[in-house]
Amino acid sequence: MAQITRFLETFEPSHYDVYIDVNRGTKEISGKSTITGVAHTKPVYIHQKNMDIEAVKVNDSDVAFTVDNKTESIKIDVPEMGEMTLAITYKAPLTDSMMGIYPSYYEVNGEKKELVGTQFETTFARQAFPCVDEPAAKAKFDLAIKFDEKPGETILANMPEVREENGVHYFDTTVRMSTYLIAFAFGDLQGKETTTKSGVKVGVFSTKANQPKELDFALDIAKRSIEFYEDFYQTPYPLPHSWQLALPDFSAGAMENWGLVTYREAYLLIDPDNTALDTKQLVATVISHELAHQWFGDLVTMNWWDDLWLNESFANMMEYVAIDAIEPDWNVWELFQTSDVPAALQRDATDGVQSVHVNVENPAEIDSIFDSAIVYAKGARMLVMMRALVGDKALRAGLKNYFAAHKYNNAKGADLWNAVGDAAGMDVASIMNTWLEQPGYPIVNAKIVDGKLTLSQQQFFIGAGKDEGRQWKIPLNSNYDVAPTIFGDKEITLGDYQTLRKENGKPFRLNVGNNSHFIVKYDDTLMKDILDNLDDVDAISQMAILQDLRLLAEARQISYADVVPYLKHFSDHRSTVVNSAIYRIAYNLRKFITPNTDEEKALKKLYGQLSEKQYARLDWTPKDGESIDDQLTRPTILNAALYAENDSAMAKAHKLFDENKNNLDALPADVRIFVIRNEVKNYGSQELVDSLLNEYKTTTDPSYKSDLNVAITSTKDSEMIKKLIGEFENAQTIKPQDLRAWFRGVLDNPVGEQAAWDWIRNDWDWLEATVGGDMEFATFITVTASVFRTPERLKEFKEFFEPKINTPGLTREITMDISIIETRVNLIEDEKKDVNEAIKAAL
Repeated sequence: MAQITRFLETFEPSHYDVYIDVNRGTKEISGKSTITGVAHTKPVYIHQKNMDIEAVKVNDSDVAFTVDNKTESIKIDVPEMGEMTLAITYKAPLTDSMMGIYPSYYEVNGEKKELVGTQFETTFARQAFPCVDEPAAKAKFDLAIKFDEKPGETILANMPEVREENGVHYFDTTVRMSTYLIAFAFGDLQGKETTTKSGVKVGVFSTKANQPKELDFALDIAKRSIEFYEDFYQTPYPLPHSWQLALPDFSAGAMENWGLVTYREAYLLIDPDNTALDTKQLVATVISHELAHQWFGDLVTMNWWDDLWLNESFANMMEYVAIDAIEPDWNVWELFQTSDVPAALQRDATDGVQSVHVNVENPAEIDSIFDSAIVYAKGARMLVMMRALVGDKALRAGLKNYFAAHKYNNAKGADLWNAVGDAAGMDVASIMNTWLEQPGYPIVNAKIVDGKLTLSQQQFFIGAGKDEGRQWKIPLNSNYDVAPTIFGDKEITLGDYQTLRKENGKPFRLNVGNNSHFIVKYDDTLMKDILDNLDDVDAISQMAILQDLRLLAEARQISYADVVPYLKHFSDHRSTVVNSAIYRIAYNLRKFITPNTDEEKALKKLYGQLSEKQYARLDWTPKDGESIDDQLTRPTILNAALYAENDSAMAKAHKLFDENKNNLDALPADVRIFVIRNEVKNYGSQELVDSLLNEYKTTTDPSYKSDLNVAITSTKDSEMIKKLIGEFENAQTIKPQDLRAWFRGVLDNPVGEQAAWDWIRNDWDWLEATVGGDMEFATFITVTASVFRTPERLKEFKEFFEPKINTPGLTREITMDISIIETRVNLIEDEKKDVNEAIKAAL
């Protein structure tokens, strides 16, 4: 067994008959997995996890078998190699782990109910039925599901139901697919359906705890997304239906199970009468992301988890391509620039970060490679860069050929590059592999040397980093034609600067559009020229200037004190992306100040000056005909004005609260969070927080729940903090899927930091038992590291986490987070005085 890393090498399945009987009352699963396939070795190995294997038959004859829980395997002594049928009878627990087959809990009119669903990615199908649980082990599946059915309950699966006999629901044979994409769910559901232009049935389903109208938005986006993808990919949707299902308990955001996509309620259900535009954008992009997967990931699947990016990076790009096409007024690419891009740039600059393509074998480590900032955000940016390089015509032609060549099978990254490269007439692979295989990204230095405009590249690090001489093939996207399309050298001279400046009649710039994954450091002459002509620079490029200055300051290549004066320069801008960049820098300044000091008063005054005019213009109430930018900028400005303790903002928020205190969920969704948080922080009482916590328990509106979470955890009452932490392990109040957000809220509150840090250290074993083995688990470490900023906390962090550094799935996160905190501590220690002086000077 030691030499076998893939079970597919021993047994290659072609068809499964899976019978599963789920008993919610006893929390037991029993079943039979009948697998037809070819044995390539003697013995063969089949995956199982936490199962009681009762019997194994080969071609109807009993055979010897051995179960090894460490390798999650059944070793089966087959009598010979060749084609055969394995029949495995088993029992397994129905757990509350949000993995495998599991129940979600909810209430309707005070009655407690359960909805059973599945989550099989990455390696959890083996908890539901014995199988070869690897992406390349594709087969066809016939599912038969029985459960302790009650009148009126509904069951859904990847394929349509064909019959029901003696309480067993039989589903149509699937197409050839991977085990991790199998899904089913049953319970007391409601749903709405429609049909695409090509005849695909589309449905959205939820529990009856939600209002029927909350399904409408998702139904519309899902239908139009599928229609868009069929056209863009030039490949039909390959199944008869596409069901979207909201699960009350779900550890991930959503999961692309083929034909039955599952979601957190917060990422599918929307109140059409009161939802903020940014929430609509988020939900729409999540839906379009999962539906992009129905082709890219489901129809053609990565061969192994090291090519996870082939699924996730592409879907992450396509979610924006799709929503931009079907809702062009939303300017959704700006969301990509303000969320995915900064996340990728920040994370990817830390030494030790994983590359987009990363080798992985251990099941515990597979979950750890789902790094949202790298595999999703950086990978998407990498593909955006490729799309800009080849153009949509070549991209679409390449994808059509890619799907045709690999449909119902598996592929590697090289297969994608070859398909797109052939269509574009370009060696795409040689360019993109420099981004795919190498961690990190370059900084391009643009400077005038002896009168010559010179460019050079080197790896960019925030904090300590070992420069290994990596080079990238960089799409420069310059506004000067003399700059090469692809810059692959260490250094290049473009020519006499004065001559070039005169010929072009505009300041020299790189990465116009901010589509390529690098940052730019202009020398003083070039930067001054850009700033002197800022009115001629588009909003995305202005945002990129601020973004690059922030990163340069994080990396100590310039001082944070030098960045402070730039903020007022941009503060009256009407663009969402520019305001997002301004206040990201302003937020970072908070780490240099100590709460409740004159330093904090000065920073709040700066916030007030930055936001004053914008607050007066936007106020709390939307105006008829206002722009998308104004709708999306208002929350940023209100947040800044309240931090600045703007008297008018605080008083109006208090008034809005009083006017709506008996119906807080009816407050306009885009300002509701600020109204309630202002009340808790500045007018709060234990009675208020208790009532809000009760609201949190009873409301079914996911957006309102999120607002309440943020507001409640901002309390200044230390006794209330203790009470909140006492609820962390009470799933009746805080579901495990939501715990990280509550922990983060309390930890980031100066009044709650110590208590939250004590909780995670004291109750780590409980946390690991509850959410360990899930891809979200390591992010509790990430969240902790994102808050800590003192030498004392660094010492405590290392003392607690270093002994856990060899835990599979946690090694990289702990190592990187120690480096991240060390870098932050050193930056603050060295620059605190200068930054605070710069803040005072800016007033």
